[in-house]
Amino acid sequence: MSRVTVTQLQQMRDRGERIAMLTAYDYPTAKLADGAGIPILLVGDTLGMVVLGYNSTVPVTVDDMIHHGRTVVRGAQRAHVVVDMPFGSYQSGWQDALRNAVRIMQETGCSSVKLEGGQRSAETVARLVEAGVPVMGHIGLTPQSVNVLGGFKVQGKTPREAVHLIEDAKALEAAGAYAIVLETVPTALAHMITQRVKVPTIGIGAGPFCSGQVQVWHDLLGLYDAFTPKHARRFAEVGAVIRGAVEAYRAEVESGVFPTKKESFYMDDRALELIKRMTASPAEDMSQAERVLAELAEEAASRPGAPGTA
Repeated sequence: MSRVTVTQLQQMRDRGERIAMLTAYDYPTAKLADGAGIPILLVGDTLGMVVLGYNSTVPVTVDDMIHHGRTVVRGAQRAHVVVDMPFGSYQSGWQDALRNAVRIMQETGCSSVKLEGGQRSAETVARLVEAGVPVMGHIGLTPQSVNVLGGFKVQGKTPREAVHLIEDAKALEAAGAYAIVLETVPTALAHMITQRVKVPTIGIGAGPFCSGQVQVWHDLLGLYDAFTPKHARRFAEVGAVIRGAVEAYRAEVESGVFPTKKESFYMDDRALELIKRMTASPAEDMSQAERVLAELAEEAASRPGAPGTA
């Protein structure tokens, strides 16, 4: 089965088909999402917060992305897999960016990479695309720059900021980005950007007028209770189901209800008797065991139909 290509994604946008994109960080997640028909899986550096327990995406490394990226690629047979380039892997210049992007693609087998930034990242995007690396752009709230942005806040609310984001999108399109993520920007602005570029826009907290949407796996399934972003919808309360199952398991282990005969394995009674006699006393030598083996052999030989018997 061939994977979804950037050309097919563009065709979906041109036909007006909405594109569903979802994060994935491991093999079983990728297998489930791919089986559900998700055309793009993002191995996001959000894994730093939802998988590795960091308070931001900044500590995530290229090695982290490669480790998780290759498991997602193994789990997805059809989906286009895009891997985030983490903080520090491309900010120092296009040469470092190209080196890291090539390594990510070679070692994971992914279909493309994603990096943050608009006009400031346009040259890097152009260099990567020229070298044969498909790139997805990302503007608006860029989590790797959260310290500069002053926190996780809506971007593009003022006319100056809005015009800057529109120019960011145009710069990424001109540089060759095949799609652009718009994160946490006003709906009207996301609509304007989508109308002004010809490549797919993928919204997250950007309203319904983008070419597609992306959500974080853990938000979608309600795996965390502490915080649910405004832009996220819980399509299931899987976290509650898992917690209930674990509590039931603990209770049955503590009460002795689990495991039962159904979950247990058994052995031949004669073999069990032999083991008991062989291990009856550490002081005993193997002569007793040898006698038991001889008795078993004699018993087998005396059975009707055994070799040498009438």
